[in-house]
Amino acid sequence: MRSCATPIWGRRWMPELALEVTDLVAGYVPDLPILHGVSLKVQRSAVTVIIGPNGAGKSTLIKAIAGLVPVSQGTIRQAGEDITHIRPDQMATHHIAYVPQSDNIFRNLTIGQNLDLALRRAKGEQAARRADLLAQFPALAGRLAEKAGALSGGQRQFLAVAMALATRPQLILMDEPSAGLAPKAVQEVLAQVRQLTQTGTTILLVEQNVTQALALADHCYILAEGRNQIDGKAADLLGDPVVADIYLGGKRMRAGA
Repeated sequence: MRSCATPIWGRRWMPELALEVTDLVAGYVPDLPILHGVSLKVQRSAVTVIIGPNGAGKSTLIKAIAGLVPVSQGTIRQAGEDITHIRPDQMATHHIAYVPQSDNIFRNLTIGQNLDLALRRAKGEQAARRADLLAQFPALAGRLAEKAGALSGGQRQFLAVAMALATRPQLILMDEPSAGLAPKAVQEVLAQVRQLTQTGTTILLVEQNVTQALALADHCYILAEGRNQIDGKAADLLGDPVVADIYLGGKRMRAGA
């Protein structure tokens, strides 16, 4: 596995690494792991994308980070702090937000009600935070009284991201935000993901749209069969024949190979 750069420290003594996963073994059923010693490093204020063929363990990895899948071995550190076994309800405390692929909004509630639910912990700041989010997602601003289920696929993803931002996360875990979207909506959603890093947010993204994901991201990890295969700068992996080999079920690599 290609190694990442050694962490450095900024003027405020904050580590450059927003997240570090080391030798993670995890799965839904005890003694039947889906992840077999996966490791990754996520740079602060960057987009890191996880790609790989179906069944590679991509979604399992970010769910394990979020505390949604049991971890049996390995460590997960956020900015140096061990969060290996956090519960899902502790994510906001650690400034982490998770945007699942589906069921990421309340379709029977209005757009405004969805935002208000997400902002319920913003004591005394709900109105200001709501205004900030609507300024960031103007397509939602004029539709607050509409049911969220009436939104298009891309607009639903915008609402899901807005709800995630309500807690002012430092790290957002996103599971295939472009799934099922029209090509134009895919471009809009991924462009919004990229824009989030300009305000200091770190993104760890699982994405099946390989070409657009590599064009978007700063760094990429490729998984297959629950193991690291290769990682590197996303721009360098665009057109790399090894990527095609992995997706076509041919070449497999092992960490340290």
